[in-house]
Amino acid sequence: MNLQPDHDLEFDFDEMILKQGELISDKLNLLRFEQYPPDATKGLRQFTLAEVAEYLGVTQNHIKKLHLEGKGPIPATTPSGRRTYTADQMLELRQYLDKHGRADFKRYVPYRRAGEPMQVLAVVNFKGGSGKTTTAAHLAQYLALTGHRVLAIDLDPQASLSALHGIQPELDKNPSLYEALRYDGERKPISEIIQQTNFPGLDIVPANLELQEYEYETPLAASNKNSPEGRMFFTRITTALKEVDDRYDVVVIDCPPQLGYLTLTALTASTSVLITVHPQMLDIMSMSQFLLMLGSILQSIKAAGAAVKLKWFRYLVTRYEPTDGPQAQMVGFMQVMFARHLLTNHMLKSTAISDAGITKQSLYEVEKSQFIRTTYERAMESLNAVNSEITGLIHKAWGRR
Repeated sequence: MNLQPDHDLEFDFDEMILKQGELISDKLNLLRFEQYPPDATKGLRQFTLAEVAEYLGVTQNHIKKLHLEGKGPIPATTPSGRRTYTADQMLELRQYLDKHGRADFKRYVPYRRAGEPMQVLAVVNFKGGSGKTTTAAHLAQYLALTGHRVLAIDLDPQASLSALHGIQPELDKNPSLYEALRYDGERKPISEIIQQTNFPGLDIVPANLELQEYEYETPLAASNKNSPEGRMFFTRITTALKEVDDRYDVVVIDCPPQLGYLTLTALTASTSVLITVHPQMLDIMSMSQFLLMLGSILQSIKAAGAAVKLKWFRYLVTRYEPTDGPQAQMVGFMQVMFARHLLTNHMLKSTAISDAGITKQSLYEVEKSQFIRTTYERAMESLNAVNSEITGLIHKAWGRR
């Protein structure tokens, strides 16, 4: 028997990984330059009259009447008479309706009112592939389209949420929330890290690999007996957000798919939590382990002087295929166990969402004409139903009906 090492199979793993990472980055760079030239910014499509009416909560005839009377923003009109509005015009129309509507009618601008605290929603899952980032992105964009002032925070070092908004960390060199969390004298206020997106009313704090430093530095800081900062690590996002409290109604945090210091710090800052779950046995088993570990760690944090005080938390079934028997069985299983905490609406699995993601776009960005009509409409109906239900929970937390 030959026990000598096979030198043909020997390699430097670290060098190979670095080279492959560089190769992927270079290819992504070329692909991005094809889609978005270096001096380009992400645009946003026009919205149909039907979409505008749905997001504003009025009838199409009401909007038509305003246009014919010369009130509000002037839409683009096709030769056939179809009206379309930009996202900025939707906000303008919302402001007009709010200003000129009757006092006993509902308010069209849903900004926070006196006594209503900023809502911080963490989207979490221990297992990748649950649709966590897709959920966070579409929720943040929906909230902006429905008139809220939104801050999205990408807390996942993989930066998928950032990429969906046209930011590629290895190319753009943007700072992440780490800059507002770090323990040294280089810490920056969160206002210096926030960037605008192509959605009016939606800003973002992008992510990069430097976020991982927080996972390494926090236990070292916690062991420093001369400073309490590390021992109170879980307050750092809460503290950072105080600076911009008056600028936003809702903060949506896309947490990393692991139960580390970043996730715990986000949960402590949160007023609500959304747990995404793919309805398959292995995913639900993984979620079970996640919840057991999370509960244990949160008890430790509570003993250290802080607690997660939530207005609500919900499970969201994602990538759901109703015709799949085992999936339907898992959903029924969850409905029995978590009746009060399972969202009524489920996010259906759709090729429209995955196809849009190939070009780093959300379903709210892509043109309907790029898809089979029924496929697009089915996905959009599911997406809006989920996001509308979550928006209702946010408003309920403010005490609104």
